[in-house]
Amino acid sequence: MLVLDTGSDSVEFMLMFRVAVCLGFVCQAFALEVETDFEGASVRVVQTDTSTQTIRFMPGGDPKRGWPCWWSFRVKGLEAGKLLTLELQASDLPMPQANGSPSNKPLSGEWAMPDRAVFSKDGKTWQQAELGHKLDGRMIYTIKADSPSLLVAWGPSYTPSHAASFVHDQASKTASAQEMELGKSREGRNVPMLRVCEGDRVEARRFGVWVQARQHAWEAGSSWVCQGFAEWLLGSEPEAVWLRQNAEIYIVPIMDVDNTATGNGGKEAQPHDYNRDWMEKPNWNEVAAAQTYLREFTKEDRMDIFLDLHNPAPGDKKAFFYTLPAELVNESMLAKRTQFIALATTTIGKVFPMLDKPKQTGANYHPLWRQISDAWVSMNANPHTVAACLETPWNTEGSTVEGYKAVGAALAKSVQQYLATRPLHGG
Repeated sequence: MLVLDTGSDSVEFMLMFRVAVCLGFVCQAFALEVETDFEGASVRVVQTDTSTQTIRFMPGGDPKRGWPCWWSFRVKGLEAGKLLTLELQASDLPMPQANGSPSNKPLSGEWAMPDRAVFSKDGKTWQQAELGHKLDGRMIYTIKADSPSLLVAWGPSYTPSHAASFVHDQASKTASAQEMELGKSREGRNVPMLRVCEGDRVEARRFGVWVQARQHAWEAGSSWVCQGFAEWLLGSEPEAVWLRQNAEIYIVPIMDVDNTATGNGGKEAQPHDYNRDWMEKPNWNEVAAAQTYLREFTKEDRMDIFLDLHNPAPGDKKAFFYTLPAELVNESMLAKRTQFIALATTTIGKVFPMLDKPKQTGANYHPLWRQISDAWVSMNANPHTVAACLETPWNTEGSTVEGYKAVGAALAKSVQQYLATRPLHGG
């Protein structure tokens, strides 16, 4: 039988023991953990400090699979009511050069450092953190923790699973939307695609419209723009109904599903990224599959609108279009493109700041400019085809899920406004 000594020394010892045990439980309860066991996660943790609730980190990702600027991870063990401090450093990994040899020069940190980080409790509703500040080459963000676990990220995440769920849900709700698969990626992932077509008008008399996003995996905002486009298209507005009944529209929320799923950047991936792969024999399965659809539209003389959605550089605060220089397209194509961009600039400008004129690609833009998607479409589609890239800023207060989707809806309205001025095919 155990007999306890009730002397003062023993009582003091027991009190100290209890305090120590309680402190141990407190420390254990609020020990910071960084988790990356989910789709799209990417981080290299440098240091964690539970006492100050601080995490110092770099973006994850393999530079051979694109710019290491995307970051996304879950923080657990947070003490409610206490500030979480995120100290972001630029990746220190050297970027490969075009020939595959090391350049020994890491990517500039500005691509990984939005003015405002985002956070979410459930991975569905995202909020912007307070404005961050730079200190000794690092970006410092603070977030008031109101739950024991938070997802934090470069921008509101949009994963292949999200795309698949969205496509499935839309197709389940309306007969005019069809759940499809563009194809399989090199790593065997499905590439979700939505086809929208309503009524009994034969396909040969319909306008052909193709909308795609995320040729660069880190540009998550472009997928939200794409979703906003689809949501407006499937809505009840008379203009949306008209577009569904007079066009055949394909929507691909994520082209580079592999790098998006694995948290890699995708931009300038080896041997080249998706938006440098538009050639006779593409390296990437998704590009080859898209070309098949676009060639069929072209064969039927109804490749009317091609839109490629992106996010631009950190200093770009207004949305804008990229197009081929005027001298590289025929007169008919130029006139129609000018008309469409004028409509879209006005319509998008009502919900998001927009540049008055498009920027140009071409020979002065990139050595592989002919292999960029809108350039390839412009040079291989019909004389009346409108092909353009829309860049929506990611580094502004308006760069939110709601802001991106508003741009997508305005873009869809612009498509309707433009096509409503055009004669139907075969009419």
